[in-house]
Amino acid sequence: GIIGFINGFFGFVGGMFVVPLLQKYYEMDEKEAHATSIAVILSITVISAIVYLFNESMKWKELGFVSIGVLLGGIFGAIILKKASNKVIEYTFEAVMLFAGVRLLFF
Repeated sequence: GIIGFINGFFGFVGGMFVVPLLQKYYEMDEKEAHATSIAVILSITVISAIVYLFNESMKWKELGFVSIGVLLGGIFGAIILKKASNKVIEYTFEAVMLFAGVRLLFF
C-alpha cells in the first residue's frame, strides 16, 4: 500500500522500494527482484494513469511521444536484464539510486 501511494503520488520511485523489499523478505536474487518489481509497478502505474486520465491531468501529444521512447527502452532494458549478471544489476541499481538521491538533494 505504501509503495502504491509513493508511486502514485510521485509517479516514480516505487521500484527503489520494491526491489530491496523483495530481496529481503522474499529472498529473491537481483534478476527476480527487478523483474517482479517491474510487474508490480506496471499494475500500480496503470491504476494511477486511469486516475490521472479521469482528472484530465495528461497531455496526450506528449504522452504519445514519451510512450514510444519508454516502450523501446523497456524492451531494451528487459533484454539486458536477462543477460546481465546479478552483480552488474546490483551495482547499476545502487549507482542509479545514489545518482537520484544526490540529484534530488542538490539540483
